[in-house]
Amino acid sequence: MSGASAGYPHRVSSYVALGDSISIDDYAGGPGRGGASLLARNRDEDFPTWSRHDLALPLHLLATDGATSQTLLEHQLPRLERSNQRPSVVTVTIGGNDVLGWYGDTAGAIRAADAAVARTGDALDRLIRLVPDARIVVGTVYDPSDGTGDAASVGLPPWPEVVDVLGHVNAALRQLAEQHGADVAEIHAKFLGHGLAAGDPGQTEARPTDRNLWYCNVIEPNAWGASAVRAAFWEALGHQSPTEGP
Repeated sequence: MSGASAGYPHRVSSYVALGDSISIDDYAGGPGRGGASLLARNRDEDFPTWSRHDLALPLHLLATDGATSQTLLEHQLPRLERSNQRPSVVTVTIGGNDVLGWYGDTAGAIRAADAAVARTGDALDRLIRLVPDARIVVGTVYDPSDGTGDAASVGLPPWPEVVDVLGHVNAALRQLAEQHGADVAEIHAKFLGHGLAAGDPGQTEARPTDRNLWYCNVIEPNAWGASAVRAAFWEALGHQSPTEGP
């Protein structure tokens, strides 16, 4: 399904991706290969089953590596507001780095998660005022441990409560999206089974031989993970993904 037949035929508009490294190209192999880029325009040579399953819209990638909710609110959103862009689709992936900043401190991570969700709510309020007709998609935060909390397997200090912390932040993000009339990209659910259960999320290859392993550098989406991020966005917008996977 091309962008024209996906419900955006009369808008001369764009797609804006806000947030953190879940949305960027860097760890997926370079320009055009990240989850947001694939949503905007599929790479048919890499993912032939996804041919014509894209927005066919110009992408303005404002997401950045290491971004937190404060980055979103104080830097990325002002860049959008100063621009001439009035996108018809906006995706937001945020919250993971806020939590990681309190690694090992469960109480601190919960407080950081709540503050991140509050700031994201402020960002959504501003987005809605700026582009009231845009489709807004908020992504959940994935778990490289696949629900085990076994951080030691990837060389990190133990923090078994991280699974509960991610559950907390994701529940809050879903509620926030509902309150703002935004759609939810269930990235967390889609990635389950593709981290520690599949191999070593700490491996560094953007395109590992095992396409069932979707992480690199422990917490980043590799090329196959980027396609799964794209699939989560695509489904949140009401479309069906190709049956042969990402």
